[in-house]
Amino acid sequence: MDAWEERMAAGDDRADQGAQGPPRPQEPRIGDVGERGVLAEVFAALADGHPLDDRVPVGPGDDTAQLRVAGGAVLATTDAMVRGHDWRDDWSGPTDVGVKLMTQNLADLAAMGGFGTGVLVTLVADPELPLRWARGLAEGLAWAGRRAGVPVLGGDLSAAPAGVVTVSVTALGELGPGVDAPVLRSGARPGDVLACSGPLGRSAAGLELLAAGHRDGPWVDYHRRPLTDLSQGPRAARSGARAMIDVSDGLGRDADRVARASGVLLVLDPAAVDRLAVALTPALGTEAAHRAVLGGGEEHELLATFPPGAVPSGWFEIGRAQEPGPHRHPGVLLGTERLDPGRGGWDHFSR
Repeated sequence: MDAWEERMAAGDDRADQGAQGPPRPQEPRIGDVGERGVLAEVFAALADGHPLDDRVPVGPGDDTAQLRVAGGAVLATTDAMVRGHDWRDDWSGPTDVGVKLMTQNLADLAAMGGFGTGVLVTLVADPELPLRWARGLAEGLAWAGRRAGVPVLGGDLSAAPAGVVTVSVTALGELGPGVDAPVLRSGARPGDVLACSGPLGRSAAGLELLAAGHRDGPWVDYHRRPLTDLSQGPRAARSGARAMIDVSDGLGRDADRVARASGVLLVLDPAAVDRLAVALTPALGTEAAHRAVLGGGEEHELLATFPPGAVPSGWFEIGRAQEPGPHRHPGVLLGTERLDPGRGGWDHFSR
């Protein structure tokens, strides 16, 4: 629990204790204070969390921000989250949403061999949304941005129909030092080693535990606030990664994207998948742990292919790239069994 959430919790406790005293003033909503009031809260949270430096000559407050870029090209990506679809208020607080939104965008930059230089944030919300929620979102974004060295440059606010809250981030970045070109999904070659930068399945395990009524534990925490080592993207690129992707929609689904873009078969080693599932098995059981590893989304570790002998230390080797052969299309195998990318993993439009 961060300082803002602690203050809110303390306030709620005091309200309960004083239920028989004078009525407590109604909590301000964003519609009560208007755009100026919301921005005042957001700017204050951002200034506390990540003061701007000389890379940003013009920050939030003008029509656009100005960002100094050292390299000759800019990386750009964007992601959005919708209340009730990408998070539930009874499971995740606003700081959780801010951290997750920042992480998923910066992981996309890392998957290209890059790092973030600044982000733009949009909040589209029902005017009845509590003002403290907007402040908490900004604090989560600022905390995750400070951890990654990435400032919030500005953004936009808009009203929405009753009950609707949507937040999005557009992240800008550059290639990491010593990285000459972005690492694409299409570069895998037969004979490459398939590896991931860290454990898989933690966020899916947390989601399953939340659905079962659990509210605490490391996997629940990871689902609420996934945090990865973003420096592994440029490191992998310097080590010779030929193809790379952020595992945001599940190992099977994201590996399939690399396989199809590269025209190869990616063959997962069942023993390697077993090793990844071991840590989750006590909480989920064997079958659910394997399902979390193969299909769990919102992990944001990196999946890459490397020439033999080039996998960075600390990465997990989990398979190989092969020629598809005359009777096999590009895709993913678990041992000898083809994985259906349409089963498991995250699909924004799946029912």
